[in-house]
Amino acid sequence: MKKLAVSALAIVLAAPAFAGQNQDPAFTVMGLDPYIALRGGLGYNNLNYSFNGKKESSEDLDFRGRVAMGLDICDTVRSEIEWSLFSKAKDTKDFGDIKDVKIESKLQTLMWNSYWEFGDYQMIRPFVGMGIGMGFTDVTRKGDAIAKHHEEKTRFAAMGSLGMTFDWQVFAVDVSARYNYVDVRSGMHDFGGDIGVRFMF
Repeated sequence: MKKLAVSALAIVLAAPAFAGQNQDPAFTVMGLDPYIALRGGLGYNNLNYSFNGKKESSEDLDFRGRVAMGLDICDTVRSEIEWSLFSKAKDTKDFGDIKDVKIESKLQTLMWNSYWEFGDYQMIRPFVGMGIGMGFTDVTRKGDAIAKHHEEKTRFAAMGSLGMTFDWQVFAVDVSARYNYVDVRSGMHDFGGDIGVRFMF
């Protein structure tokens, strides 16, 4: 995973040097214009966790970073593959007569996202987005009165977003509100805001 993260970071850091080098419409992939995106933000993580016959919501703020490679399909539609890494979420809950149970969760996602930009403005355009993919979760339960329990699972994930694009042709800035769902335990929900830069080629 570290090698993947380092490779993705190297690509993104190198992207500005090549962005805009060839604005000829002929520079396409099967008629589609490619881009690389780097995004980051802050969110609120909610994991519905069942234990000892009780269900509680483990809640925490998290930071997230995202790297995406995509294609502009037309003037208003783009599609991409995106990898996201979330910081660890931690909370302490009581499950009936078992007190102070610590719940920790880590999340990564690999998503296929599509966005639709609308409006007649050239530089500033609102957009909506949807995506499906896989969530890679790592959930740990521990406490003084219980044995430590750890599970790693790969589950279906989905996302929805709403935001604004500020387009400067060579690169664009995207600001968005975003919701992620992962089908793990009784459901993991993540709400937050992102800001990102797309480098067009």
